[in-house]
Amino acid sequence: MGQPTTESYARGELEPPLLEQTIGANFEATVAAYPDREALVEFATGRRWTWAELDRDVDALAIGLIRAGIRKGDRVGIWSPNCAEWTLTQFATAKIGAILVNINPAYRTHELAYALNQSGTKLLISATEFKTSDYRAMVAQVRDQVHVEQVWFLGSPEWTDHNVSDPGVTLLELMADVGDWSLSPDDPINIQYTSGTTGYPKGATLSHRNILNNGYFTTELINFTEEDRLCIPVPFYHCFGMVMGNLGCTTHGATMVIPAPGFDPEVTLRCVDEERCTAVYGVPTMFIAMQNHPSFADHDLTSLRTGIMAGSICPVEVMKRCVNDMHMPEVGIAYGMTETSPVSCQTRVEDDLERRTASIGRVGPHLEIKIVDPATGETVDRGQPGEFCTRGYSVMLGYWEDPEKTAEAIDADGWMHTGDLAEMRADGYCNIVGRIKDMVIRGGENIYPREIEEFLYQHPDVEDVQVIGVPDEKYGEELCAWIKMRAGATPLDAAAVRAFCEGRLSHYKIPRYVLVVDEFPMTVTGKIRKVQMREETTEQLHLG
Repeated sequence: MGQPTTESYARGELEPPLLEQTIGANFEATVAAYPDREALVEFATGRRWTWAELDRDVDALAIGLIRAGIRKGDRVGIWSPNCAEWTLTQFATAKIGAILVNINPAYRTHELAYALNQSGTKLLISATEFKTSDYRAMVAQVRDQVHVEQVWFLGSPEWTDHNVSDPGVTLLELMADVGDWSLSPDDPINIQYTSGTTGYPKGATLSHRNILNNGYFTTELINFTEEDRLCIPVPFYHCFGMVMGNLGCTTHGATMVIPAPGFDPEVTLRCVDEERCTAVYGVPTMFIAMQNHPSFADHDLTSLRTGIMAGSICPVEVMKRCVNDMHMPEVGIAYGMTETSPVSCQTRVEDDLERRTASIGRVGPHLEIKIVDPATGETVDRGQPGEFCTRGYSVMLGYWEDPEKTAEAIDADGWMHTGDLAEMRADGYCNIVGRIKDMVIRGGENIYPREIEEFLYQHPDVEDVQVIGVPDEKYGEELCAWIKMRAGATPLDAAAVRAFCEGRLSHYKIPRYVLVVDEFPMTVTGKIRKVQMREETTEQLHLG
């Protein structure tokens, strides 16, 4: 036996083998295996599809796209909250090799125009409205600024006219008559814009191999089969919804269940109950919202077995309630980024509570990870912090038409540099300790906000907490805690937080400032916008 490694490097299992298919071919294999099983449910409307029915409607849309002039490699944008039509579009574009451009439903007009132009979107499929967004009006505002040739609004004649139930030809027949449709697993099939903290977002370009395999292996690790029914309240716009959710289901023949266009804790609980879902996804704030909802106890969640929590580390108490109160003994934690399809690390169903709450899991199948010194690029010893890097099938093709940014992110050896600070434990499990950009340097001390957040979660009156660094004349930076209180609790102030921390946290790790808030600024995917929090705190406290 060799000596155990002390280096922060790990490689995932090599079985089962990678899927060497396009998304369309894999989808059709699932249809052939389970034609009469339920494939898709839209809970809000009661609409349902078997795999055979879903395939029929996907093909009808694919035919409509071809007749509208869409060819392999053309970009088709989708701007919509979660709905069945989003799923149809995802697989219709995949079958014909058109590149799906995911547009964040929260985008305003300038962001919309940028994404459409930067990607060269030829056809836009759009909802008409969602929450406070009037998509028709916003599209009208940017039409003269973008090069989009057609816009189809969901439910309108231009959408319906391209989705005829009997198009008079099969998809294969039409494709045989029109152009070269040969598709490879390495072809680009999806562009997802990252919510960059500075400058314009970058379009992570993902291939069939990237996202098909990531969806497959993510759900393999939570033991998915055709018997599973997955409640998907996370957005399709993001990898969590369309890869871990939709592709995780289609690669196993499991049922995709859409609870609502946007996240609603009560509707999600009701959906799990009535549809007898076996799994549910969410970011920690979603699980917190469900667990603390007044109607939580009214819903029968005993059908649940598993799910995935991602986006940020799960507080211990939240995970305990997932296992004990939500009947999810096999719930997993996943970590990654859009540029890596997205999952690089994941816990396993047999992992204990400590591993599921104090780590992001270990390396996924067919992937490599390492933790490196950001300054030198050298791999650090286990237990030492450094930048998390990953390599393998999941790494994106690059940023769309941005070779410079691509070269900054992916080195010559194929390693994706994430910008996340992590530690690898002796057992190979990893822990995110912050972002390189989020690390707070107070008087020369490196402070990782995550550690303080985890500590403050233990306070009985704290529902959720985020810690940031804010400017300080003496120390360079000081800590500020944004705290969401539990219902009915007396709001905490800086003195109360200090009293809770003293003797248990190093003095320099105790937040100087405390702000009690109702919500945190977040991206549509549930990621906390700490940059915005810093800006708001600096302005509110007049820190200059």
